[in-house]
Amino acid sequence: MRRLGGVGERAPGHAKRAASMGGVGASPGCWLLCWGWLLAAGHLRGAEAGCGRRGSPRCCPGRNNACADLSGSQAPCYCDTYCEKTGDCCEDYPGVCQRAAAIHCVVRPWGPWSECSSLCGVGSQDRTRQVAVPPRNGGTPCPDLKQRRGCFGENPACDTAKEVAKILPDSFKRDFKDPWRRPHVLAKEKQPSYCVYFRLKQVGAACRLHLWSSQLMRERRVCVECRPDAVASGARCEGDGLEGARTFWTATSIAGCQGSWIQESRHENCMCPPLSLIFV
Repeated sequence: MRRLGGVGERAPGHAKRAASMGGVGASPGCWLLCWGWLLAAGHLRGAEAGCGRRGSPRCCPGRNNACADLSGSQAPCYCDTYCEKTGDCCEDYPGVCQRAAAIHCVVRPWGPWSECSSLCGVGSQDRTRQVAVPPRNGGTPCPDLKQRRGCFGENPACDTAKEVAKILPDSFKRDFKDPWRRPHVLAKEKQPSYCVYFRLKQVGAACRLHLWSSQLMRERRVCVECRPDAVASGARCEGDGLEGARTFWTATSIAGCQGSWIQESRHENCMCPPLSLIFV
């Protein structure tokens, strides 16, 4: 059964194909001219006519009336999969098109999940997979190759990230020497300082009310020095943070001047440049 011009079968005598060339209501002269051109083209191609002579794509999925050529007998024939139903496939369709069957995408197993993006608190993890066989000839496309899920970082150092740093300007440094040379003071004088660099992320509005704290601005990089007289248990200053983690700070001398920052680096045996900050 041949295809009709509308949705369904192709019309007898391949009216659909003819209509696509001449249009509805085309003149007899145009019909003759078009068919003459097809016949001439078919004679030039001879026995090699059919799906094998088509450009890319040679074969088409579903119904595609433009996916056509001339058979060896110079009659219109088709190279779409719908021709198997209507019986108007080109002679070489089985050898050319059925070998080019649809190849569906095949993917490899999922890889492992990445580390949680946050060392402490809510973060995300990703995993990926690779394409083993790409789709061809109208095969099923590949599914998602990347997945993401939430996670909660619980690094052993997270307790450090929960501390709130207390800061002051470096003008509050206590650089005096103990005249009585008391042992517990001498021990602190011998301990070296270390520096921690932070990137400010949040700065409270109250910080703008004082000269030194007005220099604390969002996205500004600041150096905070941990001096021996501020060292707590564990030979470090409280609130010195965790690299890459957002932690919190407060200016001890200004009510409401507080915010958050992210530690970028830590340097041992270091002193911050002038006009920096100190841990208290």
